[in-house]
Amino acid sequence: MDHVTIHTLAAGAGSDDPIEALNAIAQLRKELDRVEAVTARRARNTGASWQLIALALGISRQAVHKKYGRS
Repeated sequence: MDHVTIHTLAAGAGSDDPIEALNAIAQLRKELDRVEAVTARRARNTGASWQLIALALGISRQAVHKKYGRS
């Protein structure tokens, strides 16, 4: 998926139909998790520390390392 799809899913999350909105939210969550993982891996590959990545994500260094340390 790309940024256009993320925008489309985000718009769908505002649907008046609650089931449609929930489906869009679930898909959006999966896509954002995927993009976050790819971006964290790219940051590590360019030399970013776990602390810097954690700061950008608003979580602890331990949490980010546990989540992405084996990626």
